[in-house]
Amino acid sequence: MNSFDYIRPDSVSEAVRTLAAQDAVAIAGGHTLIPAMKQRLNRPRIVVDLGGLAELKGIRKESGAIVIGAGATHAEVASNADVKAAIPALGKLAGGIGDPQVRNRGTIGGSVANNDPAADYPAAVLGLGATVVTNKRQIEADKFFRGLFSTALDKGEIIVAIRFPIPERAGYEKFEQRASRYCLVSVFVAKTKGGMFSGGDVRVAVSGAGANGIFRVPQMEQPLKASFAPDALRGIAVPAAGLVTDMHGSAEYRAALIPVLAERALEQA
Repeated sequence: MNSFDYIRPDSVSEAVRTLAAQDAVAIAGGHTLIPAMKQRLNRPRIVVDLGGLAELKGIRKESGAIVIGAGATHAEVASNADVKAAIPALGKLAGGIGDPQVRNRGTIGGSVANNDPAADYPAAVLGLGATVVTNKRQIEADKFFRGLFSTALDKGEIIVAIRFPIPERAGYEKFEQRASRYCLVSVFVAKTKGGMFSGGDVRVAVSGAGANGIFRVPQMEQPLKASFAPDALRGIAVPAAGLVTDMHGSAEYRAALIPVLAERALEQA
């Protein structure tokens, strides 16, 4: 690991100014950045610690949505009473990330900003049609994720909060890599309250399977608009083209998992 300057700002505005510097990176829980720095895959000159910023904390219910501060840990999301009451699928997702150490240090903002193709949160953000709130704008989920480890965030822009519309029903099911508990494949399904989401009132999002990261499954969304139940997906297949083949499983295996996990998620919903 190379040497670097460590800065702990007192406000979001100070953090943004510091991140505008060349070779400056933000750190929250550190579960992505620190391993990358140890392997010298990332060699920042300045590390900006967002962990102490009160502006990024908190979880609240407002105007038909659950608003989660970017600095909220996975454990805080999983245990929050408003989350469990309004979007239990989101609480389940957060409670299944990594192990207790990861859940008590990792943050929702860090995970979403990193956009790891095998991470859990992107499926919830896309599946619920959430809005990513940054220090300067609001970004719809469909416009936020742009491929592997790529998002719409500009240089120096940081996530402040994520606004999740409260759905009528939602479910989440994950087939995990046993060692890391990352998603081999995961599926988030949601039905809105009165068509709040762009693109319709039903969304199906898949993480862990796409060669280009998180994606929606329109061929599943259409029949679920008529009947939001597992039977509506019987006979629907997802093509293996464009899916990942790696040491954990082939594209064909992942394609076969998606309908199974979608049906299980619907049963939960």
